[in-house]
Amino acid sequence: MELLLAFLNTRDLELGTDVLDSAASWRAWVTERGLGPVSDLPKLRTARTALRSSLGEGTKAVPFSGTVQIELSQGIPTIATTDALQAVLAAAARVALLGSWDRFKICQAETCQSAFFDRSRNRSRTWCSMQICGNREKARLWRERTRALSAS
Repeated sequence: MELLLAFLNTRDLELGTDVLDSAASWRAWVTERGLGPVSDLPKLRTARTALRSSLGEGTKAVPFSGTVQIELSQGIPTIATTDALQAVLAAAARVALLGSWDRFKICQAETCQSAFFDRSRNRSRTWCSMQICGNREKARLWRERTRALSAS
C-alpha cells in the first residue's frame, strides 16, 4: 500500500516537483525503495495518470495496461516483479483484490491533489489532512461566505 501511495504522489503540486521529470530522479526513487531496474518514463507517467484518474483525478479515464507475473514458490503463488512499474502495478492489484481500492482517494484541495488512503469508518474523507488541506479549504470557504454577507 505504501509503495502505491508513494508512486501516486511522485508529483507534488505544492512543491512543483515531479520524480518522473528525469531519469536521475526516478532512479533515485527506485533505489531508495530497493526496486528493480528503471522503467521508461513515458510509460511510467501514463501508468501514474491512469491510476490517478481511476481514483477520480480528472474528468475522463485514461487507459493503461501492464503485466504482473505470478510464480509458484514452494506451492504458494507469489508476485514476481522484474521492474519498478511491475511492483507498483502488483501493489495496485493487491489493494484492489483485498477490496480497499475505493479507500484510495485524491485530496480535493486544488493546491494539493495528493493521493491518500481513507481510514475513516464511513470512507468520507475529502482531504489528505484535516490539519493542513481541510483547514485551508474551510478557512477559504468561511472567507467567501463572510465576503458575500458583507457585500449584501
